[in-house]
Amino acid sequence: MKNHIRTFINRDWNEVSQIYQQGLDTNFATFQTSCPTYAQWDTSHLDFCRYVYEQNSKVIGWVALTPVSSRCVYAGVAEVSIYIANEAKGKGIGTQLLQQTIVSSEENGIWTLQSNILQDNLASIALHKKCGFREVGYREKIAQDKFGIWRNTILMERRSNR
Repeated sequence: MKNHIRTFINRDWNEVSQIYQQGLDTNFATFQTSCPTYAQWDTSHLDFCRYVYEQNSKVIGWVALTPVSSRCVYAGVAEVSIYIANEAKGKGIGTQLLQQTIVSSEENGIWTLQSNILQDNLASIALHKKCGFREVGYREKIAQDKFGIWRNTILMERRSNR
């Protein structure tokens, strides 16, 4: 069994989008209601810190960063998106991907990583805490989910030690 983290390449999109759709289906991962096209996803994410976790030539997890603002003063702040395939959850893959992202983001001038996590997504909150993120805010009824229910999020951040 060959397991490793590698840089995301555009031909990974089919598997990445399937994992993203699994997250959409849980109603715990995002307020998005549909999976974007590759072009939409590509333009909204930074072109560095895009990784997949591959097991036996199959992508089973991914992570990427989104800029939090187009203003230059926030160039070192990025939001984490991390998704693990249903069959691969609870095996430490998220931890490995997030740790790789932390190292790479610091090498690329990112001083703050943040995540807005749905309050009910306890596994994601635990993963972020395990990787050095701390809770810095709570957003009550910030947006409606795909069923029209107002949901709360937890804002977590990790400041670089560099």
